[in-house]
Amino acid sequence: MKQILEAILSGDTTAVGELDVPDHYRGITVHADEATMFEGLGSKEKDPRKSLHLDDVPTPELGPGEALVAVMASAINYNTVWTSIFEPVSTFAFLRRYGKLSPLTARHDLPYHVVGSDLAGVVLRTGPGVNAWKPGDEVVAHCLSVELESPDGHNDTMLDSEQRIWGFETNFGGLAELALVKSNQLMPKPEHLTWEEAASPGLVNSTAYRQLVSANGADMKQGDVVLIWGASGGLGSYATQFALNGGAIPVCVVSSPEKAEICRAMGASLIIDRSAEGYKFWADETTQDQKEWKRFGARIRELTGGDDPDIVFEHPGRETFGASVYVARRGGTIVTCASTSGFMHEYDNRYLWMNLKRIIGSHFANYREAWEANRLIAKGMVHPTVSKVYPLEDTAQAAYDVHRNLHQGKVGVLTLAPSEGLGVRNPSLRAQHEDAINRFRNR
Repeated sequence: MKQILEAILSGDTTAVGELDVPDHYRGITVHADEATMFEGLGSKEKDPRKSLHLDDVPTPELGPGEALVAVMASAINYNTVWTSIFEPVSTFAFLRRYGKLSPLTARHDLPYHVVGSDLAGVVLRTGPGVNAWKPGDEVVAHCLSVELESPDGHNDTMLDSEQRIWGFETNFGGLAELALVKSNQLMPKPEHLTWEEAASPGLVNSTAYRQLVSANGADMKQGDVVLIWGASGGLGSYATQFALNGGAIPVCVVSSPEKAEICRAMGASLIIDRSAEGYKFWADETTQDQKEWKRFGARIRELTGGDDPDIVFEHPGRETFGASVYVARRGGTIVTCASTSGFMHEYDNRYLWMNLKRIIGSHFANYREAWEANRLIAKGMVHPTVSKVYPLEDTAQAAYDVHRNLHQGKVGVLTLAPSEGLGVRNPSLRAQHEDAINRFRNR
């Protein structure tokens, strides 16, 4: 591994194809025999620092259509939090199911799960049938792992019956020194970004692109009023940028003055600090307060000059979903994913059916959508939102921070990269966007 890292740091990445692949590597894991360790605890009481481990694991066999990547940096997503607290189910159920598909996928069914759904790094090896990528290529990876043997996925790969999220529903993820991916997960690393910056957008940027911009999601157009929950967070920070880039009008919902200031730095001007304004959408554990929905809707109209949202960008889930359905305009769209505050949504259907609103479920992105989202990053039109970076050894603390919402934007993880700031290949393009690239730093 030391020789591979030295070759990458020297800038002669083509040399990695001539080096031996290590037979083991370090990765962040959860263990199957600990899957019940948090039983009886509430979600917020479950601590990723107890369940995430840094282990030395065997390098997996490389199969057809696959690539083995030396991972320079990765990032924390909420699916890693879910994996670490074994919610809504243990991910070992996903690995067992995948392992039954074929002799090749049986490699994934192990008593440990190497997690992580983002990476930036260098291709080490490619399997039979891979022609678009070669050893030495600097890449990022999106997290859609798809078999494409069913006709269902050939119009939109997210509809394939064997679609999975790499590093969550498959093994050998990106929070590690090596990662195993399908070759059609790979995309060019943006040349003006560091390894940790390039690793951070993959999952959330692609998810936000499909959810908000794509015709498979809300199909946003110029002039649309877009209500964005968590507008300074991992998903919301990209949704805010897409809305501004696309000529829409974002209404950014945040939970502190510091987060409001981040939205202003991105160019947004219509901001609701829900903590300062004291919105309580639930009167108790079982009853929503419709007066609060109405107060929230009135505040949106006050900011927009009387307009209700054409699109509500939903991802908190249970806590906010009733309000989201209520405030969307007649004929408007609520597009939803993630449900970080709870999966069991409740809303008053009268406001949906009688006002001809639509709820659209959105899950990650297909390869084309992910490629388009990455292209915007590479052109400096959308920027990474890294606020803090941890070493691989401290990944569990990084996941804890995300679980407790102690972060802004995205939290990065250095895997092989020995320090931050490495990997920039186009310093002139970087200089044009330095302030935007760094606007989430140390927040």
